[in-house]
Amino acid sequence: MSDPIHLGLIGDNIAKSQSPRLHRLAGAQNGRRVIYDQLVPAERGLPFDALFEWVRDNGYRGVNVTYPYKERAAAKVTVDDPLVRGIGAVNTVVFAEGGPHGFNTDYSGFIAAYRRVRGTAAPGPVLMIGAGGVGKAVAFGLVALGLTEIRIADRDLPKAQALAEALAAASPGLTTRTGTDAAAMAAGVSGIINCTPVGMVGYDGTPLPSENLSGAEWVFDAVYTPVDTQFLQDAMTAGLQVISGYELFFGQGVDAWAIFTGLLLDEAQMRRELAEGKDVS
Repeated sequence: MSDPIHLGLIGDNIAKSQSPRLHRLAGAQNGRRVIYDQLVPAERGLPFDALFEWVRDNGYRGVNVTYPYKERAAAKVTVDDPLVRGIGAVNTVVFAEGGPHGFNTDYSGFIAAYRRVRGTAAPGPVLMIGAGGVGKAVAFGLVALGLTEIRIADRDLPKAQALAEALAAASPGLTTRTGTDAAAMAAGVSGIINCTPVGMVGYDGTPLPSENLSGAEWVFDAVYTPVDTQFLQDAMTAGLQVISGYELFFGQGVDAWAIFTGLLLDEAQMRRELAEGKDVS
């Protein structure tokens, strides 16, 4: 029998993550046992850097990385893809001979999620709230989808400005605007995106008052636990087209599995099994 595939997720507030189940089910499809650990630095009594090094040295094939460590992980790996270097954040790390290599499946996962719901429709002007690791990946995904104007709101204004500059360098002609007040930047946009943890379990609330959704066409929420965040509920009430964070979760997970293992996956079967609550030990 083949050895187990040892994977993990490094992040804070990840108790309800479905990533362990997705990868165990992916292993079962291929007749392989997957061990997938949830690795919270504070619970392990280690800072992120020390935990990363411990995982690297203790038999893990790879790890996913989530909030708030994606940018820190990017500094600890070799990134071969120049686009991912431009994003400056990684959410998938493979430990191989020659050292760890980093990838960003949030980028590819967002593009797949957008196209699944909106097809070939252009994004239009977009307000993105949050310029951290997932925000960077989503913003570069928007560029690939034909973005022409983006407004980036973040409490850390220099972070928003740095992302705007990186996007403008990657997409000459892109109109950018930055600020700290999302509500003040919402008028006239087609899409509104939440790339903050606001709305996830443990971070109750919404990143934007419901009245500021007026006039938009579509929204996306990177949060997927819970799937029906207050932000998305407000958007549905307002009649907007909704792209759930679950679609990003699914897309990034499928892509991460391919990077970790190179093994094939029946995506339709995976969707069914996740929806049915199936798991394997």
